[in-house]
Amino acid sequence: MGDDDEILLELTKKHLNIGLRGVPVGTCRTSFVTPEQGVHYCGYPIKDLAELRAEDVVYLLFHKELPTLDQSEAFRRELSKRGTINPAVVDVLHTLPIEGHPMHWLSIGIQTLGMYCKEDDWRSNALNLVAQMPILMALIMRIREGRGANLEASQPELGLIKNFVNLLNLPGADHEIMSKILSTFFVLHMDHGGGNLSTFTGKAVASGHAGLHSSMVAAMNALSGPLHGRANQATLEFVKSIGTDNKEDVEKFVRAELMAKRPIFGFGHAVLRKEDPRATIQLKLAKELCPEDKNIKIVQTLNEIVPTILSEIPKITNPNANVDLVSGSLLNYIGFTKPEYYTTFFGWARTAGIGAQIIDERMVLREGKGVPIYRPKYIAEGQKLRRLD
Repeated sequence: MGDDDEILLELTKKHLNIGLRGVPVGTCRTSFVTPEQGVHYCGYPIKDLAELRAEDVVYLLFHKELPTLDQSEAFRRELSKRGTINPAVVDVLHTLPIEGHPMHWLSIGIQTLGMYCKEDDWRSNALNLVAQMPILMALIMRIREGRGANLEASQPELGLIKNFVNLLNLPGADHEIMSKILSTFFVLHMDHGGGNLSTFTGKAVASGHAGLHSSMVAAMNALSGPLHGRANQATLEFVKSIGTDNKEDVEKFVRAELMAKRPIFGFGHAVLRKEDPRATIQLKLAKELCPEDKNIKIVQTLNEIVPTILSEIPKITNPNANVDLVSGSLLNYIGFTKPEYYTTFFGWARTAGIGAQIIDERMVLREGKGVPIYRPKYIAEGQKLRRLD
C-alpha cells in the first residue's frame, strides 16, 4: 500500500465540519500547487507561463501541452469563430438593475449565453464561453457605466484580451499597457488546483449534468463571496485606507490593524511557504510600468515590511505576499477605478481553468466514463430515532 493510500484511509472525526479542507476527493489534470513554486499549469510553473499569449495558456489547460506555432494559430482562429454573441443577450443585460453587483450581472450573462448558444458537447460549450467572455465583460461594463453596448465593434480576430480592450474602449486608457497588464492577470488567474471553492462548486454541479453554463454560473456565484474571489478588491481598499508609502507610518498602521484583530490583506497562502510567484510577477510588472503610482508605492512598502511583522506571530506559517497584493492596484492603474469589478476579472480568467476541469471530469477521467455525481457522506449528529405516538 502506497503513501497516498495511507493518506486516503486516515479519515477521522477531526475531518468533519471543516469544509473538506485537505480531504482528498479526486485528481486534477490541469494544475497543482507546491509550497516552493506555487501554482503549476499542466506541470509548468506559473513563472514560465506569465508572458505567453493568453490563448496559448488556454490551449495548455484544455490539451495538457503547449501548442506549436501552427496549433497556436489554429486555436486562435477557432476561438475567433466562436467569439460572437446573440444580440438578445444585450437586451437581457439592459434589464438588470445598476445596483446589482457586477458578479451577479456576470452570472446572469453567462446563463443567458447558455440559453442562446448551448451545444450538446461539453468541450464546445466551454470553448464558446472562453471565446465569448471578453465580449460579455465589455458589454457589462459599458452598459453599467451608461456607455451603450457597442456590440458591432467586437473584433474576435484581435484575440481575447485585445478584443476586450478595443470593445470596452475605456476613455483615456493606454490600450497597450492595459493589454499587457490584463494578459498577465488573465494567465495568472486561470486555474489553481481542483479544490478551491469556485472550481469545486462548478464541477459538483456539472456532475449532475446541469450543463456547462449552469455549472459555470454556480462557480461564479461561489467566487463572488468575500472569502473567495473578492480578495483583490478588499486588498486595494486596504491599500487605499493606508494612504501613504512612508515606512514608519505603514508599519504603525499594520500593527494597529493587528492589535485590533483585523486582517492584513494581500499576505499569506494555504499551501505556499514563500512569496507567491504570481505576486512576484506582478510586482515586477508594476515596477516596469507604473513605479510612481501612489497605490503601487504603498504595495511595495507593504511587501518590504509586512512579512517581517507577520513573522513575529507564531501561528502564521506564511507571512509573504500572495497574488492579491498587487492585482487590484494594477487594475486601478489602468483605469478600472471601481473595485467592485475586480472579481469579474478573476471570474473571466477562471472560466478557462474551470471549463477545462469540467471537461476532464465529464469526458476523460475514469477511462472516459467521467466522475459520478458528487454525493459526500454526512454523519447524523445529535439525532435519535423517533416515533409519533
